[in-house]
Amino acid sequence: MYSTRISRRVRAPRAAVYRALLDADSVATWRAPEGMSAEVHEFDGRQSGRFRVSLIYEAPTGTAGKSGGRTDTYHGHFERLVPDEQVVEVVEFETADPTMRGVMTMTTTLSDVDGGTEIVMVHDGVPDAVPVADNELGTRMSLDNLARLVEDRH
Repeated sequence: MYSTRISRRVRAPRAAVYRALLDADSVATWRAPEGMSAEVHEFDGRQSGRFRVSLIYEAPTGTAGKSGGRTDTYHGHFERLVPDEQVVEVVEFETADPTMRGVMTMTTTLSDVDGGTEIVMVHDGVPDAVPVADNELGTRMSLDNLARLVEDRH
């Protein structure tokens, strides 16, 4: 298990970013890295609320998902919510592969910076079978999507 930390500045207020972290339609838009789409099966954006999301590889061949076929499905709950400041998610892949199992914690912290918000996303407990470079690239792509989403709204 390992941890990563990725940050991204966006030209939008913390409140707008926070809303996008806890809104099912927004998550379906920004969570999927390039080359994937997202399907939100369950989403309760409240303290202790549960969620279940699938990330689907768009390419028909060549990429195997963690959950089977071309899909990475994960479920979890919101462990801690601090309005406009922090979202802590406890997440687990739905997989038969023992090297991909385990509980991960994703902590997203928002802080004011000149002209907007700095987003810091920390993943703790990522299974060693997930390549570090893939995790970091996917997170950067998702944060770029999030930036586009919240900046377009403001």
